[in-house]
Amino acid sequence: MRIEMPYEAEWIIDNIRSHGYEAFIVGGCVRDAVLGRIPGDWDITTSAKPEQVKEIFGKTVDTGLKHGTVTIIKHGKGYEVTTYRIDGEYLDGRHPETVEFTPDLREDLKRRDFTINAMAYSHETGIVDEFEGMEDLKRRVIRCVGCAGDRFTEDALRILRAVRFAAQLDFVIEDETYKAIVKIAPNLTHVSKERIQVELTKLLLSDHPEKIWMVDETGIADYVTSGFPEVFERELERENSHNAGENETPGTCGCLVDGASREALKECWTGLAALPADKSHRWAGFLRHMTPEQAVKILRGLKLDNDTIGNVKSMVMAFQAPLAVDKVQIRKLLSRVTEYQFLGAMQLKKLDGDETVPELLRLFEEIREAGDCVSLKQLAVNGGDLLQQGLEKGKQIGDGLMYLLNLVLEEPKLNKKDILLEKINQFKKI
Repeated sequence: MRIEMPYEAEWIIDNIRSHGYEAFIVGGCVRDAVLGRIPGDWDITTSAKPEQVKEIFGKTVDTGLKHGTVTIIKHGKGYEVTTYRIDGEYLDGRHPETVEFTPDLREDLKRRDFTINAMAYSHETGIVDEFEGMEDLKRRVIRCVGCAGDRFTEDALRILRAVRFAAQLDFVIEDETYKAIVKIAPNLTHVSKERIQVELTKLLLSDHPEKIWMVDETGIADYVTSGFPEVFERELERENSHNAGENETPGTCGCLVDGASREALKECWTGLAALPADKSHRWAGFLRHMTPEQAVKILRGLKLDNDTIGNVKSMVMAFQAPLAVDKVQIRKLLSRVTEYQFLGAMQLKKLDGDETVPELLRLFEEIREAGDCVSLKQLAVNGGDLLQQGLEKGKQIGDGLMYLLNLVLEEPKLNKKDILLEKINQFKKI
């Protein structure tokens, strides 16, 4: 088959080959192109050593000379070019202590993690597939190159990458590879929380986030971060409690739960795919039955960004808050969260089969269209106005504004300056 690659990648390969060296696109871009997916990166591998690549192109960026990688910028895009190499020992469970450059493409491919990522391609040779990666793509299988135990011992992050690829591609993990994951999962202690988080986030953002159950079944959860195993325990407890005393009862996500069956629990995770594919929604969906404080602890342990942590905390809080089909209650909730967070919470309620969601959303739209005040910024008066009314700076003005906001949340028609200034006189008497 012929893989159409970006002009820039083809130009780089042609330039390297014109100087007498081999060059191929390699790894994930080959895999994705074969599957009809759009590759995110186009990595290039070559028999040319880094200094020879630098000599060919003149202006390059030294992104990883120790490991044989230089980046070539063409039309504003960066393309990594890495010399064929053989990795030395992985003493820290993450990185090779040394690398040895080699003129043999096969030696370079055999050091890679999975067969589907160990293929190279050029227009001249077609696909170079030394480890039956094409067959594994057809079989929809994640399988390590060579001995799975060796690959995971070398770099423990590959353990999570296997699960993440299974979710992104909707593949299964080959038996020996799966057994090795279970055995070597404790080595994840060598991996930084940031790298773990990136893999878990990619898994949750995939088309099959339900495969997060594999993180628990393989024992990976114990080495992710504090509190993470409890998420799965909480879900299992919930499913069991929903089924107490009944043979078949719909679970929280609409699946049928049969006692303590983990198979039923796996099915319940499928609902995550219905959520918008962004970090806040998917993490909130995964953590929705934890307390907001527990969710924050887990996300901080994984070094997520503050925006995502704040969104998840508010979405989980709003999801768990009792909410009647009533405009006053909705306005009060909107005074505590953003519209984005409120709508996220509605998605979580919908995920758990809350039948009031359509009515809640209808009333929310009416509130928004009417321009009802739901925040201090929307109040018809401000701190300066209250200062002129004789309130003291600081706590008294803050309390006064909150007093007025609560009045307006109950009755939006009160949000007029003259009315609120009259109401503040009542507050002063309290």
